[in-house]
Amino acid sequence: MRTEVVTLPGSPERPNEDWSATALPASGGGGTVVVLDGVTPPAGDDGCVHDVPWFTARLGGALTELSASRRDMTLSEILAEAIRRTANAHRATCDLSHVRTPQATVAMARWDEALVEHLVLSDSVLLLEAPDGAVRVVLDDRLDRIPDEVRRSLAATDRLRNREGGFFTAAADPDVARRAVTGTTPRAEVRALAALTDGASRWVELFGEGDWADCFAVLRKEGAHGLLTRVRALEESGAAAHRWKVHDDATAVYAVL
Repeated sequence: MRTEVVTLPGSPERPNEDWSATALPASGGGGTVVVLDGVTPPAGDDGCVHDVPWFTARLGGALTELSASRRDMTLSEILAEAIRRTANAHRATCDLSHVRTPQATVAMARWDEALVEHLVLSDSVLLLEAPDGAVRVVLDDRLDRIPDEVRRSLAATDRLRNREGGFFTAAADPDVARRAVTGTTPRAEVRALAALTDGASRWVELFGEGDWADCFAVLRKEGAHGLLTRVRALEESGAAAHRWKVHDDATAVYAVL
């Protein structure tokens, strides 16, 4: 396996809230990719004494360890256990029932000689490239279904956060794992994959520079750094109206299996 992992902070004044990792088993017969995008809370109380990078590091570390070592568990089971471990690490000091308790989006892939498993929760993106070059995108589009006028209201967004009819993120409730988009693909049908936080997927979703196949072609030719460089250039040029942030934390993982 060959991998490239690149992450860029949205601002030098703020810590990068994305988190990513790749791992190979000792046998070298497979691998795992984990990408998280920490949800930046609005100013004010979120019930937690820890910041988002603390949360994504804890959750990401648990996801990486379990996905690499527990082949007997599905990715949904692994996500549930990682959320449980992370919640237990700060349950005594923090109000985990707070709607804005630290949380993150998740994109994961794991493969062996037979299968490629995937899991996506919220608005990170996973791309799977077939041997013939066809690209399949795995998305959880529940957040995109919420109108912009609703998402501009913090109170309205909070009422939909981790609720039926709204959208789901990995926070403190292990049960959210069953809401993730999951599936498997025969290993022979995947030659490469990519995991992107929404700061990287802007190249398609915000700027409309191409479709997902075009995005994968950039990764193949220019690597993860090339894609993120393109995104930053578009942001600086004002190529599209920004709905939220001019710059966002951006992470791209590109893996040739």
